[in-house]
Amino acid sequence: MYYSSGTMEAFARPRKPEGVENKTAWFVGAGLASMASAAFMIRDGQMDGSKITILERLKLPGGALDGIDEPKKGFVIRGGREVDDHYECLWDLYRSIPSIEIDGASVLDEFYWLNKDDPNVSLQRATVEQGQDAGTGTLFTLSKQAQKELIGLFLATRESLENKRINEVFGEEFFASNFWMYWRTMFAFEEWHSALEMKLYVHRFIHHIGGMPDFANVRFFKYNQYESMVLPLYRWLLDQGVTFQFDTEVTDIDFAITSDRKQATAIHWIREGVVGGVELGENDLVLATIGSLTENSDNGDQHTAAKLDEGPAPAWDLWRRLAAKDPSFGHPDVFGAHIQESKWQSATVTTLDTRIPAYIEKIAKRSPFGGKTVTGGIVTAKDSAWLLSWTVNRQPHFKKQPEDQIVVWVYSLLGDVPGDYVKKSMQECTGEEITQEWLYHMGVPVADIPELAANSATCVPVMMPYVTAFFMPRQAGDRPDVVPGGAVNFAFLGQFAETPSRDTIFTIEYSVRTAMEATYQLLGIDRGVPEVFNSTYDVRALLAAASLLRDGKEIEVPGPAMVRDLLMKQIKNTEIGELLKESGLLS
Repeated sequence: MYYSSGTMEAFARPRKPEGVENKTAWFVGAGLASMASAAFMIRDGQMDGSKITILERLKLPGGALDGIDEPKKGFVIRGGREVDDHYECLWDLYRSIPSIEIDGASVLDEFYWLNKDDPNVSLQRATVEQGQDAGTGTLFTLSKQAQKELIGLFLATRESLENKRINEVFGEEFFASNFWMYWRTMFAFEEWHSALEMKLYVHRFIHHIGGMPDFANVRFFKYNQYESMVLPLYRWLLDQGVTFQFDTEVTDIDFAITSDRKQATAIHWIREGVVGGVELGENDLVLATIGSLTENSDNGDQHTAAKLDEGPAPAWDLWRRLAAKDPSFGHPDVFGAHIQESKWQSATVTTLDTRIPAYIEKIAKRSPFGGKTVTGGIVTAKDSAWLLSWTVNRQPHFKKQPEDQIVVWVYSLLGDVPGDYVKKSMQECTGEEITQEWLYHMGVPVADIPELAANSATCVPVMMPYVTAFFMPRQAGDRPDVVPGGAVNFAFLGQFAETPSRDTIFTIEYSVRTAMEATYQLLGIDRGVPEVFNSTYDVRALLAAASLLRDGKEIEVPGPAMVRDLLMKQIKNTEIGELLKESGLLS
C-alpha cells in the first residue's frame, strides 16, 4: 500500500488482484468502515460480492451513523457530522455509490450539487444572556501567551505529546479565548483529552481556521446520516450480493501466531441466541471494527432521563479478548476504561407547532422551514453552565418528518453540573427538562418555558458512555495498526485502528480511510490510497491561519523603526512580500 495524490492515481482503475477469486471476506460490525471496505473490495479488488459477509450485533447497519424514528419516543440523532471538501477517501467511495434521490447521479454528485446551490454559513455562532448575540464575530481573542502555546503545539513532535492532556500544554489564557470555545464545541474536546490528538487536528484542519467562527468551510448532507450515507451504501452492497447477518454478536477470533506470522483461524459468534462460527483459512479475510463510540448508548424520552450504562460492553469486551492474544493488537483500556471522562449526552428535540421555530429563526436569522441551511452548524450558548450547543440542519431532516415539524440536535460538554434554568445536571434531566434548559438559552420568556416544553416539543435524550473515548491521552502502540505486522488475512478497522497517515479520528473520513488501507493491503490492490490533504505544508494556508489567529494584527518587527523599514524594503517586491500581504500579516 502507498499514498498518492493527483488525477492520474485518482481516476485510474486498478487491475484485478491475483487470486482474488479464491478469497472470502468476513466483517465484524456493519458500521461505515466495514461497509466501505466491502465496497472497495468489490469496486477496486473486483471481488464477487457474494463472497462477502458482514456480521452485526444490531438489527440494522450504520454503527454510529444513525437517524431513527423510535416508536412512542420520536426522532433520534445521537451525533452530528460535519463534512470537509478534502475527505479524499470518503468522496472516492461515494463517487461510485448511486444516489437514491436522483436518477443517474452518485451520492457525491447529489452532495456536491446540494452544497453548491445552498452554501453553508452560520449567521450567529454563539449567544449569551438568553439568546442574545455573543458578539464573538470572527475574533479568536488569543493572547500572546496563548498564541505561543498554540505554535508550540503545532511544532512539537508527536512523541513529545504522548500521554499528555490538553491542560498540560495550555494555560488559562488559552482556555478563556474564543478559539477554545469554537474548537471544543465544534470537535467535542475537553481539557483532559489528548494533546497529541489536538495537534493532529490543528495540522489536519489548518485550512479551516478561518471558517471556525461561521462554519463557512463545512458541508452537510441533505438528511440525517442514516438516510444520506448509510442507506445508499447498504442498498448498493445488497445489489452486489453482499450478505448482512444481523443479530449476530461476534464474541472472539482465534489466531495462529508465530514470531513472524499472524493468521486468523476462526470467528466465534452468538446469533439469535445460538452459538456459531466459521473456520478461516489463509484466503478467508476477517476485518474487525474494534471499540465503539456509541456502545451502551441509552435513550430516555420526554419524561424519562437517559441512563449511564457502565455494564458489559460487547464491542469493548471483544477488543479486550483480542488484545490479550498479542501485544500488537492494542490496549483497549487506555480508551474504554474512563467512562467519566469519555461520556457526554445529546438530545433530539422535535417541535410540534410554530411557536418554538419562531425563536429558532430569530437566532439563525433564517426560516427553519423550506429545505435550506438553517443555523449552518452549532449555536453555542457561551454562558451556559452545561456549555450547551444546538443545531438545526436542513429540514426535513428525516424523509418521513411532517412538514410542520423541526428536528433539533442539542448537546452539552459539561453535563454533570446544574443547569441555569433547570437546577439539575443534564444527565439527571428528562427530555422535557432538557428542552426547558434549551428554551431558556434561546430567549424564551421564563413564564412560557414550562408550557412550550410540555406541549410544543418532544425530546429524546441519549447518554453515550464512550463517545469521546478515542480522545483519551495515548501513546504509540495503544491502537493496533490497521494491518498489524505479520498479519496475512486480517485487519482492524475504524476509529481505534492506527493508520500511518496524518488523518484524525472522530471523522467519517477516518473510518473510510482505515477501510481503504485495509482492503488495499489485504488484496494487494495496485492503486494509491489518497494522501491526507496537505494544507499543513502549504505556506499560504499557514500564513492565512497565522493572520487569523492574531485577529488580523500585523507582524511586529522588534527593534528600531529604521531596521523595520529596511527589512520591509528588502521583501516588499518579492514573492515573500506578496504572500505576507495576501495573508494580512503586512500591509
